[in-house]
Amino acid sequence: MAVSKKKLALKKKLAQRKKLALKKKLDLRKKLALKKKLELQKKLAQKKKLELQKKLAQKKKLEIKKKLDLKKKLDLQKKLAQKKKLEIKKKLDLKKKLELQKKLELKIRAAKIKAIKRQRETEKRVALVARARAQKEKQKEAVRIAKERAKLKAQQAADRLALRLAKEKEKQDAKEAREAEKAAKLAAREAERLAEIESHRKPVAPPKPPIIKGMMQDGITPTKEFNFEFLLSQREMLLGERRNLLGQADRLESEANAIVENSEMGDVQFDDEGGEGDTMVVERERDLTLSASARQTVEEIDEALKRIETGDYGYSGRSGLPIPRERLKALPWTTELVQERAGGIGSY
Repeated sequence: MAVSKKKLALKKKLAQRKKLALKKKLDLRKKLALKKKLELQKKLAQKKKLELQKKLAQKKKLEIKKKLDLKKKLDLQKKLAQKKKLEIKKKLDLKKKLELQKKLELKIRAAKIKAIKRQRETEKRVALVARARAQKEKQKEAVRIAKERAKLKAQQAADRLALRLAKEKEKQDAKEAREAEKAAKLAAREAERLAEIESHRKPVAPPKPPIIKGMMQDGITPTKEFNFEFLLSQREMLLGERRNLLGQADRLESEANAIVENSEMGDVQFDDEGGEGDTMVVERERDLTLSASARQTVEEIDEALKRIETGDYGYSGRSGLPIPRERLKALPWTTELVQERAGGIGSY
């Protein structure tokens, strides 16, 4: 019996403990549920606050936007009002200008009418004076014609006399010309005879002196008489003159060709009555002659450049004597002295 009582008491204690544990679990669940509710409520309240803040911010933005829109409308109205004022002012200014222009035009018209009236009156006076002068001129012209007729008759008589004298003079001149021709033939024969005798007496040219040359430098061979600096300046001068002459020759040939093209197109009349054709032919021949002369000088310049390279520049091709620097500066492609050019020394 005692054992059964203990078991019952133990069972009761276990049952009580289970009840307490279950109660604790239920209380804990209630607390957790309550805690969840409170947290949810907090979250909802916070969410509501955020939504309210957003609504307030949007409301502020809308109010600011409305204010800005209102300000823009007011500014636009002010600008439109100012624009209207400016347009009205411009219209008034334009109206004033037009009125002033009309007044000026009326004044100008009135002045023109007055000037036309004065001009007509002046023209009438001038016409009257001109008629009077014309009558006087007619009278003078009649007197002059009578005088000229008398002079013409006298001139015709004088011309007949001069023609007779001229014919006599032509006969005399022809006679003198025949005599002069005979004398010229005799003089020519004598000159040929003397020239033949002189040709057999032609002197022998003396030997040319040797040229003392230095070492070549930059395509230039200096000599005793002409140093490197002088030859360098002469070469630059020759090259510049060569460029100028080539350009001149090309230009002249182009002009000559243009004359030919114009003549082929029929712009120029090349007949007995068209004097322009002869002029164009002469101009073309002149251009071609000048072009050929320029190209000939270019060839002489090329030979002078070769002489600078070989060390033969500045010496006479006849006597071998050095040419003065002044002459070389004036005519850098020359190959003879002034005396030789004139037929003096070295003209063998």
